[in-house]
Amino acid sequence: MKVLETERLVLRNWQESDRDLFYEINRDAKVMEFFPFRRSHAECDLLFNRNRDMISDTGLGFYALADKTTDEAMGFCGLSPVDLPDILPENAVEMGWRLATRYWGKGYVTEAARELLQNGHETHGFEEINAFAVHDNHRSIAVMRRLGMQHLPERSFDHPKVPESHPHLKRHVLFRSARKKLGITTS
Repeated sequence: MKVLETERLVLRNWQESDRDLFYEINRDAKVMEFFPFRRSHAECDLLFNRNRDMISDTGLGFYALADKTTDEAMGFCGLSPVDLPDILPENAVEMGWRLATRYWGKGYVTEAARELLQNGHETHGFEEINAFAVHDNHRSIAVMRRLGMQHLPERSFDHPKVPESHPHLKRHVLFRSARKKLGITTS
């Protein structure tokens, strides 16, 4: 199932042939630098299946980010419901991404995320789309800035799902894309 297409990329549901790439990005120390854990093989399988099912069922999720010419998966980028009560409102949506290191520095995430923001606001009608990252994750924060997302410094938060054993990963910054800021209105 193809969700979106850009000049160089296809955002689509996961295929069995993508499973090795999914293992790679969820277990690579550099990719997972700002997460308190690396996923086991079994945990990757559960997440892969859950994500694939969510995309099939709802049209939302972290889509496989694939090369448009070869259809080779490089990572993921998507929109997904986020459950962070007391931090984000009920029914909030987050945008997230993860990319194998060999594809870093080529603008793939920014290209895909730009299309996802527009699609999320225009097609899905989301008033707000959130993105957040560990405060020291300068690469992801740079993507958020390139996308024109608004930094909300007063809304920085300690992520409740990050264990106390990793205090350096608890503090997160929040960015938001607002539909009205883009001038999108419903008729």
